[in-house]
Amino acid sequence: MLRKILFTSILTVGFLGCTQAPALKVYGLSVTAVSQMAHSPYRNKVLQVSYPESLREQMSQKMNFSYSESDYGTYLNSEWSNHMSKLLQGTLMDVLESSKLFKAVLSDSTTLHVNYRLESDIFAFEHRVRGNASYAVVSIQFTLINADTGRLIKSKRFNYKEATLSTNAKGYAHATNVAIAKLNRDLLNWLR
Repeated sequence: MLRKILFTSILTVGFLGCTQAPALKVYGLSVTAVSQMAHSPYRNKVLQVSYPESLREQMSQKMNFSYSESDYGTYLNSEWSNHMSKLLQGTLMDVLESSKLFKAVLSDSTTLHVNYRLESDIFAFEHRVRGNASYAVVSIQFTLINADTGRLIKSKRFNYKEATLSTNAKGYAHATNVAIAKLNRDLLNWLR
């Protein structure tokens, strides 16, 4: 009887070990080092970075992928380290603050008076797989607004399509960080 219980216990533990789900992999956005701006027309101005809004796809911690224009999904065992809009907002704030383009860079939760608002609309933020081709796609439109008058200063849409090293979430995260580094550089040059 004891042998039977021991055998059943070992068999049960063996099955449980085999059916265990893979560990969740978490990825983040890296903040690239930027040079400080020596001269800036905004040197004495305060910028508010608004929470990025998504126009086409639902933003969350989930990592989005697509196999066609109408076939979408999310990775089950991989996700971003935070809500994608929060990651983007934090990354933008870090880069803008490091550049010293503005006197101060604040989030949209501030109650302080700001001179400018930087709003962003996300058009695409996904892993696109089309046959053997695989890309991280980032498309964001930025709008700089005079906070005192509510008038548009300028607006521009930035589009990036970075080839991935692999067709999995790890390859997608790496290529996304390459695209974000380019976006950060281009955004600073555009704001000057």
